[in-house]
Amino acid sequence: MKTAIFSVVAAGALVILMGCHNRAEALEPAHEEALKPMQQSWRGVLPCADCEGIETSLFLEKDGTWVMNQHYQGAKAPSSFASYGSWARTADKLVLTDTQGEKHYFRAKGEGLEMLDREGNPIESQFNYTLAPVNASLPSTPMAMRGMYFYMADAASFTDCATGKKVSVANNAQLERDYAAARGNDTKPVLLTVNGHFTLEANPDSGEKVKMLVPDRDARFEADKNCGSR
Repeated sequence: MKTAIFSVVAAGALVILMGCHNRAEALEPAHEEALKPMQQSWRGVLPCADCEGIETSLFLEKDGTWVMNQHYQGAKAPSSFASYGSWARTADKLVLTDTQGEKHYFRAKGEGLEMLDREGNPIESQFNYTLAPVNASLPSTPMAMRGMYFYMADAASFTDCATGKKVSVANNAQLERDYAAARGNDTKPVLLTVNGHFTLEANPDSGEKVKMLVPDRDARFEADKNCGSR
C-alpha cells in the first residue's frame, strides 16, 4: 500500500520561503540549503493505484522537520500511515528527506505545492498532484522512531537519530521506570526505539507552541547503545 504515492506540500508561503532568485543564481548548479524557519500545513487527495485516493497532509515545522500523514481512502485497515524527516530547498524545489534517507521533491504551483517525480521533474498526468494550504493539527498516527532518551528533574527529552532534533516527551510513568532500569546507576541518555507521534503543546512559561513526542507503543530501551550503533 505504501508503494503508492508519497505526497506533500504547497505555495504562497513557499514562494516567499524560496525567495527571489536572480538570473545569476539560476545559472548556478542546484544545491540543497537550509530553509528559513517557517511553519505551514498542506492537504490534498493524490492519485492511488489501488484505492479511491490518498488523502495527504504535510506539516512543515519551524525547526526544519516535516511530518506527513497519508490516509488511503476506501482501503482496509490499517489505512493511515505517517512519516517524518528533514526539509531543505534548492533554487526552485522543496526537498524532503525521510528517516531512511529517501528524498522527495515538490515545487510551488499557484497557491499550492505540486509533487514532482523521483528525479525532481514535473509529473505529466491528468490527475491532481497538488496540495493546498490548510490550518490543521499534527497527525496522531504512530511512527517508528529511534533516538536518545533522557530523564531528569521530572522532565524527559528525546533527541531523534534521523533529524538530530531534540524535543520534550509527554509524561509517561512506565517509560520513566523503564529508562531508570536501563541506565542503572549512570545518569545518561539511553537509546530508545518507539512508535509515537508529535503534538504541539503550549510552553507553560511563554505560551508558545512547542513540539512534543507522545509515545504510543512498543517502547524499548537499549543500554550502552547510541544513534551510531547497529
